[in-house]
Amino acid sequence: MGDKSVEEKDHISYDHVGPSSGDVKKVIDFYNWEAKHREGNMYCNLGNANINLGNLKKAIEYANLHLKIAKEVGDKHGEGNAYGNLGNAYFSLGDFKKAIEYYNLHLKIAKEVGDKHGEGGAYGNLGNAFIRLGDFKKAIEYHNVHLKVAKEVRDKHGEGLAYGNLGNAYKGLGDFKKAVEYHSLRLKIIKEVGDKHGEGTTYGNLGIAYKGLGDFKKAIEYHNLHLKIAKEVGDKHGEGSAYGNLGIAYKGLGDFKKAIEYHNLNLKIAKEVGDKHGEGYVYCNLGNAYNKLGNLKKAIEYHNLHLKIAKEVGDKHGEGGAYGNLGNAYSSLGYFKKAIEFQNLNLKIAEEVGDKHREGNIYCHLGMAYYKLGELEKAIEYHNLHLNIAKEVGDKHGEGNAYGNLGNAYRSLGNLKKAIEFQSLHLKITKEVGDRHGEGGAYGSLGDVYGSLGDLIKANKSYKLMLNIAKEGEDKPLEARAYSSLGLVLEMMGRLPKAVEHYQASITLYDSLRVLLKSKDEWKVNFRNQYQGVYTGLIRVLVEQGNIVEALFAAEKGRAQALNDLMESSFCGETSQHKRGDEILAVLKNVPSDTVFQAVDGASVNLWVVSEEKQVQCENRSLDALRESCSKVDVKTKEDNPQAPIEQNECLRTLYDIVMKPVADLVQGDELLIIPDGPLWLVPYAALMDGNSKYLCESFRIRLGPSLTSLRLIADCPDDYHKRSGALLVGEPWVAEVTDSEGEKVFDPLPCAKEEVEMIGKILNITPITGKQATKREVLKRLSSVSLVHFAAHGCMETGEIALTPDPKRISTMPREEDYILTIRDVLNVQLRAKLVVLSCCHSGQGEIKAEGVVGIARAFMGAGARSVVVSLWNIDDEATLEFMKYFYQHLAEGKPASESLNLATKSLRESDKFRDIKYWAPFLLIGDDVSVDFMAKER
Repeated sequence: MGDKSVEEKDHISYDHVGPSSGDVKKVIDFYNWEAKHREGNMYCNLGNANINLGNLKKAIEYANLHLKIAKEVGDKHGEGNAYGNLGNAYFSLGDFKKAIEYYNLHLKIAKEVGDKHGEGGAYGNLGNAFIRLGDFKKAIEYHNVHLKVAKEVRDKHGEGLAYGNLGNAYKGLGDFKKAVEYHSLRLKIIKEVGDKHGEGTTYGNLGIAYKGLGDFKKAIEYHNLHLKIAKEVGDKHGEGSAYGNLGIAYKGLGDFKKAIEYHNLNLKIAKEVGDKHGEGYVYCNLGNAYNKLGNLKKAIEYHNLHLKIAKEVGDKHGEGGAYGNLGNAYSSLGYFKKAIEFQNLNLKIAEEVGDKHREGNIYCHLGMAYYKLGELEKAIEYHNLHLNIAKEVGDKHGEGNAYGNLGNAYRSLGNLKKAIEFQSLHLKITKEVGDRHGEGGAYGSLGDVYGSLGDLIKANKSYKLMLNIAKEGEDKPLEARAYSSLGLVLEMMGRLPKAVEHYQASITLYDSLRVLLKSKDEWKVNFRNQYQGVYTGLIRVLVEQGNIVEALFAAEKGRAQALNDLMESSFCGETSQHKRGDEILAVLKNVPSDTVFQAVDGASVNLWVVSEEKQVQCENRSLDALRESCSKVDVKTKEDNPQAPIEQNECLRTLYDIVMKPVADLVQGDELLIIPDGPLWLVPYAALMDGNSKYLCESFRIRLGPSLTSLRLIADCPDDYHKRSGALLVGEPWVAEVTDSEGEKVFDPLPCAKEEVEMIGKILNITPITGKQATKREVLKRLSSVSLVHFAAHGCMETGEIALTPDPKRISTMPREEDYILTIRDVLNVQLRAKLVVLSCCHSGQGEIKAEGVVGIARAFMGAGARSVVVSLWNIDDEATLEFMKYFYQHLAEGKPASESLNLATKSLRESDKFRDIKYWAPFLLIGDDVSVDFMAKER
């Protein structure tokens, strides 16, 4: 498969040659001339210092002052050095064309005055500029001339610089073996001359080369050597670069937490030394790390920070890179048209500065965006443009990636012969340049094509080669992918026990990588989502083998993992790790006989029921009609649409037939606990209708659970953990004046919300907070001190996040969302002790559907420590909800458990004349434990 990673900024050390000594004037005739000369040198030194600090505009000012004085006093040698320093400043700004102009002026003067040392340095700097323009062949020519000159004048330092820069050029070509060879030659010379600073930077460049070879372990060794020397010699800039390169290497290993830690250390140093230019590139690398984690919101934030700094310091190269990375992040979000817009902005800058190499990479990303849009011919057109440029500039690595991406496109077109041809070319190049990671990926892509051809033997062989390479390089993410692919092909071959082994090996690796993310919930959620297919594959094969119990265990083990971590931390403390049923019997022991466990696999769902005797039964059903059914159930009434009841009943029967009919007779008792999966979280279970037009809520009191483990964690938490008394009732927060960017009001009034909490307050003898008193600050202050929490407010359609009153100081101005929205992150930062949280808000059961479940505000309350949560699935009616909550709290106050109180409230509305339509009573769900609340209880 072609390289689909976002552009990342390696901290390559390019060795620029500063001013050389040259011939000194034999006679200094005039004091003023000497003073001027010294003044020029001072400007020269100030310019160099500002280059090192990243103050590039200031550096250019000083270099121009030096140039002016050198011309005035006739100092040709100084004039040449000034041109060289101007070239270095423009190089750092990313204006490589301008840098080349100045380097050529330096070269011309060096030749005129016979300054061989300066001549060699100018060749070296020209070579570096051509590296950055992507013209590696030309770069190698210049660096070889520099090497030749350095050897002629016996300049060991210059010889070492030339070897190092040749290493960087071959790295650009993707020839990492040659890069290692040249950097090793440089290292040998540097040790001879005792240049500790140069030794450190060479270790850094060797680390980058080994990263290119896929040997991340070796890369980390070299970057640590660079870090050690940088600290010894007090090279803060080098120290920061080493941290940045360590971050990139750990990202390659899949240890994203460690990667981000190192990038943050780099960021700290860049800020300390005032290196704005370097700070921008740290944001670039942080953005790329978060992109790999799937935390695209954070990735976009960091890439925007990079973009802002690049514009501030005039770094056109960085500006283009930021546009490109934003394009990649939006592509990952599925906004492919927006991704194309950003890549085109990147392309415009690449064309302006003449960066052919980057231009080729942009064509690569444009091709991938069009591929995702299904515009395969357009994708092929762009990948061919990438291929042509890669060949033109001698970029073997890019050439290989272009072949890989063309292979993917032709595979999707069904032209499998052409796909194999291109993937084979990709594989050949990865071998030539020694890119072991790329070689492994190429074998994987070939395996995919052979699988599509039905040639399972060849697919199996390709995946095994991918696995061997992954193991050799200790590339855990690639190894996990290889096991997963082998599992699928073995499944297709009918070798089911072997398929199980490989799926389990893949899961073990992925789970070990997930553990590295420690306490970062969002990271875990996004990372776990990436390998859902492995879990579904394992479950599918186990069911096919008739291993029903083991299949249930596998499904449970992969369910709500990050939420379980949060709940474990809340209930058991950070240091106590709950044992999560390493044995199947430990899980089954805690499964009530009224439980239906679901696991979605593509277009079907497995449904498990465990009898009182712990006998497990499993049924499989197609989900083809699911999406259409869910979309038609939510808010229509007869008044809205005369056909609504007919459409609804048809859909509700379809849903019943899919998720309940196969197991309805197996469920014992009048309670029903459902462990939903994927889109089945959005099913209005109370309203499902059997063949006799009987609603499911007429037969069962229903509640939902994220996983069996999460329910066990709740059951096992200490008796005194949750509060026994106290309630926080929040109604109709004051959001009337909140407007959007165009001045339009965001929220409509909720006339019954205040009445709702006042009514509940009378039942509980609690004073609610409403209107301008219901600020986000006040709510957060009280959340952790009560047994019951109730919100009657606006909820966000996508996440269920709740709109509260902005703090008074923000009311007079336009408040920002963070001033009034109670977010998922806000809730997770609170240590909740509530038995019950009732989210009487529109869409409070909504969120992003991932392998973890529904990631929204309801999950956040569970993760923060709540024992149970009541949510709504859609836009609830204000007046009907007031009535519903009146019945719910009356029954709750009588001592009835939450599931029964919810069921009775549903029954009251269903049997009323005004609110009998499904839209009024069916959206409410109970998630978690079936709590009872003793409103007369006192804290012990």
